[in-house]
Amino acid sequence: MANTLTRMQQIRMILQAHSRGQKIRAIARTVGLDRNTVRTYLRRCLAHEADTQALLLLSDEALSRIAYEPIAEKAVDGRLADFEQRLPGWLIELGKTGVTRQLLWQEYRQARPGGYGYAQFCERLRAYCRRQDAVMHFEHKAGERLMIDFAGKMLSYVEPKTGEVASCPVFIAVLPFSGYSYVEALPSQRQEDFIRAIANAFAYLGGVPACGLIDNLKSGVKRANRYEPAFTELLEQLSLHYGCTFMAARVAKPRDKPSVEREVQLAYERIYAPLRNEQATSLAGLNNAIRQQLAKHHQKPFQRKAGGNRLALFQGHERPLLSALPATAFEVKYCVKAKVQRNYHIVIGQDWHYYSVPYEYIDKKVQVVYTSREVEVYYQNKRIALHQRSRLRYSYTTLPGHMPPAHRHYLEQRGWTAEYFLDKAHQIGPCCLVAIEQILSTKLFIELSTVTKNVPQKVTKSVPL
Repeated sequence: MANTLTRMQQIRMILQAHSRGQKIRAIARTVGLDRNTVRTYLRRCLAHEADTQALLLLSDEALSRIAYEPIAEKAVDGRLADFEQRLPGWLIELGKTGVTRQLLWQEYRQARPGGYGYAQFCERLRAYCRRQDAVMHFEHKAGERLMIDFAGKMLSYVEPKTGEVASCPVFIAVLPFSGYSYVEALPSQRQEDFIRAIANAFAYLGGVPACGLIDNLKSGVKRANRYEPAFTELLEQLSLHYGCTFMAARVAKPRDKPSVEREVQLAYERIYAPLRNEQATSLAGLNNAIRQQLAKHHQKPFQRKAGGNRLALFQGHERPLLSALPATAFEVKYCVKAKVQRNYHIVIGQDWHYYSVPYEYIDKKVQVVYTSREVEVYYQNKRIALHQRSRLRYSYTTLPGHMPPAHRHYLEQRGWTAEYFLDKAHQIGPCCLVAIEQILSTKLFIELSTVTKNVPQKVTKSVPL
């Protein structure tokens, strides 16, 4: 028997057979137990009550106290009480590097030589750990939360020109209620790519959930905290643009986001596996293949639910509850500080391109806010310059209105080209046009024509050498 509890049905069969006068050997064969086990249960029950019919009338709880009471350790033993007192400390010790159950048992036997053997020690410790590792079932509300994470394994594509294999992290987001998900291969896990993937997920869903739950990724969380995590500025911008609140799971607690953890496994089975023999030649091609497999995944019937699939559940119950997408697409905004140089320009280090500001702000410290399309310059919360973003390295974008008067006049002089004079002459009349053409043909430098513009001269036709 060895501390193994017999089912109450077997104990009642033992008592019934004994009341009919059957021998121990026959009873053991009938109930499928060892003879000594049958004898032990009979001795315990009959020692408490000689009448077997009275024992059979007892409830299972009352009969179990009689049949199992000797299995519980006696108070005078003290081993169980001492063991249970040590359990919380052992559970903490097991989380430390290099600590094993074998080591804990050796230390336990040194402190209590008459304690449990190694098999009993491990079994009781394992049972305690299972009790502490209980899980809770959650009922998710439709449209309430989007769980976000990266898959542990990457996908890849081959550059056709170089033959180089480019590995791509895979972004996964899932709505727990319906299981409807979004999967995308990204160039990297940098902030810009991560934020853009979340925006793409909202666009794919056709709406915005109330909350987004992310892992403690550096691309989204600056400082992990169970109650008040600090998110990156880009994620805060995304939150404001879409009206979606973001939360962070606890560090090293995957059960905080079980739905996306499960979705990662499904992605391995239903996206990674079907694509294992295909080779994409671009990131866009890889994502097109992912989308095709993702559509099949959403249309596949549930295995543990009666009827339906993820697509039907999402469209019928969850999509109507999502908030509408903003009218404008999300633009990643970068915010940096800069000092206006003596040439009344500031530089954006990401592109190494220079942009002008009014010359009155030379040596002032300004704030530069730029997106993929525009560059704005602020001084004391007042916008002083607006430019279209350029990615020409070491080049200048200058507005004439930002220049000092002398610089602006010099720029105007630089604009006195042959075309400029001919256009002015054409506006005056044909005779003036002929005269200006003759003057321009006699000058090696266009600027010399400005000196003699108002001086009468004899017009001669030059002959090329």
